[in-house]
Amino acid sequence: MAIELTDDLIKLEEAAWAEIQAGALTTDTAEAVQAAVTAHAAATGQSRYDVERELKRRVRHPEPEGE
Repeated sequence: MAIELTDDLIKLEEAAWAEIQAGALTTDTAEAVQAAVTAHAAATGQSRYDVERELKRRVRHPEPEGE
């Protein structure tokens, strides 16, 4: 089963990843991502762990265009 992610969830993780890379991750950003992941997983019936893993993979290790 493919893990479904929303654009809003991806944007939140992109913001968190940018803060992590800059050494400036705030607790507000981290909490927002975790709350969104938990809510999304509950709403879609997916595992929170699987949603978070796929979200991080897509944002931090995106597949090259065309694949």
